[in-house]
Amino acid sequence: MGQSKTEEIDLIVNHPKKAINKLALPIIISNLFMTLNNIIDGIWVAGLGPESLAAVGFVTPLFFAFVGIANGLGAGSNSLIARCIGAEKYHDAGNSAIHSIMLCFIVTVISTVLILVILKPLLLTMGAGEVINYALTYGYIVLGGVYSLFIPAMLAAIFRSQGEIERASYPLMLTAIINMILDPIFIYVLGWGITGAAIATVLAATLAMLPMLYWMFYKKDSFLEIRLSEYKRDLSIYKEILVVGVPASLEQFILSFVSILMNYWLTLLSGTIAVAAYTATWRLISIGISPLIGIGVAALTVGGAAYGARNLDNLKTALNYGVKLGMISSVIICSFFFIFAEPLSFIFSYSASSAVLSARVVEALRILCFFILFMPLGIVAGNIFQSMGKGTISLILTILRSFILEVLFAGLFAFVFDLADIGIYIGIVCGMSIGSIIGFIYVNYYLNKHRSYFK
Repeated sequence: MGQSKTEEIDLIVNHPKKAINKLALPIIISNLFMTLNNIIDGIWVAGLGPESLAAVGFVTPLFFAFVGIANGLGAGSNSLIARCIGAEKYHDAGNSAIHSIMLCFIVTVISTVLILVILKPLLLTMGAGEVINYALTYGYIVLGGVYSLFIPAMLAAIFRSQGEIERASYPLMLTAIINMILDPIFIYVLGWGITGAAIATVLAATLAMLPMLYWMFYKKDSFLEIRLSEYKRDLSIYKEILVVGVPASLEQFILSFVSILMNYWLTLLSGTIAVAAYTATWRLISIGISPLIGIGVAALTVGGAAYGARNLDNLKTALNYGVKLGMISSVIICSFFFIFAEPLSFIFSYSASSAVLSARVVEALRILCFFILFMPLGIVAGNIFQSMGKGTISLILTILRSFILEVLFAGLFAFVFDLADIGIYIGIVCGMSIGSIIGFIYVNYYLNKHRSYFK
């Protein structure tokens, strides 16, 4: 393992603003590609009719729950390795990377078995009875291929923690490109329908994963040299990864649970058509969320290095500069969605069988676009806590924001004020906005209270 700092390491340790700019942009681009892929996937599935789109809508929260586990474990690895690098403990950083990979394999096996056992009863509990056959067909394939989520997410986190952002991000872009090519071929040309959409998703991720495996285990030219043959189990390293990884994973579970609950409430209030419209709208909203996630992940890496080096100024720079970039992005995207809601709705209602969705998507998008507005405050605050190894605090803020405030306000507006699906959208926006503001206030309070830790 090389002991001299590379240019990338120097950047994340000593130049926080430049590092966030460099790290965030490829992550944002790759996230946008992945989001575009989800939208295009939804467009092709929408052509099969509202039942297929609703079936995907029921599986999607479960899929993102596993994405959350993958990203959560990656956040734990990213935080620990970045802190080791900031403290110039390079051997510990490499050892942490090896343990991260081993942990990834263990969780992949457990998750795959779990899916096969609980998927059908879980979907039925979620209210997918009307479209259960479609949902099972799609779900068994997409969720059975979770290895294609876990392994790339962990490898990307290891690359990202040492500043190799291109290797972390470009394979994710490749996944989206391959899937966009395979979708129409598998769904319509080969006539596989919703099965084809699922196979395309897993196959694309598998093919794009191969370059990452090549770079890490064959080429071996990174700052950290990863040799699995040198693995010697250290439970304290697993603990350090999981201290951030488990709360970060639970955050996504909470978000997925809230999404499942919203789908269920929408089914009660307005039927599966409302679920299909919500699913379509959320694919568009995820475009606005993608830049914020990219900025937050960049802040996590830079914040981890700053915390390891006990540099409060750099940590605050990561927080404030990340929020500034995020707010600029959210204002622009929120405005775009509000103004162009009508033409955007047509991409999910182009076929005769899905034309009924158009008005509902416009209505939902012009409310849910405000969900993005204050989101940077909460996302970056949470990532800064993760960068310090304080995953539990980040989890508590997510519980407050999503599980308590979003659910509380959505239930209040939908059922008490009798606004039905519109009330759910308004409630989600109110909960996110208030919770994000609270998160930003608290992270500033926390940093000021613990100034004595830093140099």
